[in-house]
Amino acid sequence: MVKPLVILLLTVAVVIGGIFGWQHFIGNMTKKYMGAMATAPQTVSTTIAAASSWQSRSQALGTLRAVRGADLAAQASGVVDKIHIESGAEVAAGTVLLTLKPNDDPAKLAQLQAQAELASITLKRDQEQLDAQAISQATVDADASNLKSARAQVAAQQALIEEKVVRAPFAGSLGIRLVDEGQYLAAGTTVVTLQALDPIYIDFYVPQQALARLKVKQAVSATVDAYPGVAFTGNIASVNSKVDTASRNVQVRASFANADRRLVPGMYANVDIDDGDPSTLVTLPQSAITYNPYGNTVYLVQKSGTDDKGNPKLTVLQRFVKLGDTRGDQVAVKSGVAAGDEVVTAGQMKLRNGSPVVINNKIVPSSDSNPTPPNE
Repeated sequence: MVKPLVILLLTVAVVIGGIFGWQHFIGNMTKKYMGAMATAPQTVSTTIAAASSWQSRSQALGTLRAVRGADLAAQASGVVDKIHIESGAEVAAGTVLLTLKPNDDPAKLAQLQAQAELASITLKRDQEQLDAQAISQATVDADASNLKSARAQVAAQQALIEEKVVRAPFAGSLGIRLVDEGQYLAAGTTVVTLQALDPIYIDFYVPQQALARLKVKQAVSATVDAYPGVAFTGNIASVNSKVDTASRNVQVRASFANADRRLVPGMYANVDIDDGDPSTLVTLPQSAITYNPYGNTVYLVQKSGTDDKGNPKLTVLQRFVKLGDTRGDQVAVKSGVAAGDEVVTAGQMKLRNGSPVVINNKIVPSSDSNPTPPNE
């Protein structure tokens, strides 16, 4: 009975020892594997932080409008008698653009002018008779009143005839005419648009916080998608005297020279306003920043000794930064990074404090202060 019991106990001890030994072996191998994984260098791209001149800039979307613009129409109804202009022409102020058929209006005017002339002759004759005391003063007063009435009727008829003539109220560029000769027009029907294009305005809105940084004659620039890569320069002409209570934005109007007529009313534009004084700040690509609710960070590359082959070992140090404004792909760094620091720009998701890294800058993120999307 003793011998089988001893054999059983030895067997149990061997099995239990084997289990614990196997678990210990697996734990050691896992620890070595995890340690190797933790120390494996991570491939990243980097850039050298540099100090550059920085101009604070606000951006807005604006709409172009003419300094003077109007859709022209006749004040009276009638049939188009003659069109004196061509679509797209440049016209001077007062140019006759269109006339309606006058019908019997000139004849009525001639009749009224004849009545006014007769009233003038009658008044002159009665004044001579009054001097000779042949008639009373009341007769002369009635003659003077008749003359004024006749002249007023002449003026009214002349105004009626003038309402059938469409003139350019100011110099500018005509659009496409919308009527033809012989067409009947109701009063107020648009005939053609007239726009004064040089200079031209761009109206845009900025937040009320920007009011303190805006002033009349301040420089602005604008781009339109019709001319990619072309920046038009102008200056602020006026700032609205009130803030919109719904959006808390204020309307701003900028004036741009437009001698070549490339800008036309109705276009939308991207407007850049230089505000504040220029300063020198450290700039980084925005891809170098790790944005977090508790603070924004970057990873700085540092040398930490050499490896077995004598090559320098590179590790990263996480550092909190205070950011300023953005400009294209760049962001201004107010504190946390100094000029000359090497900063990771891609691959941060794999890093933590002290992680070894390998630098590969064959492909780097864009760092253009004024990027332009490709027109494909």
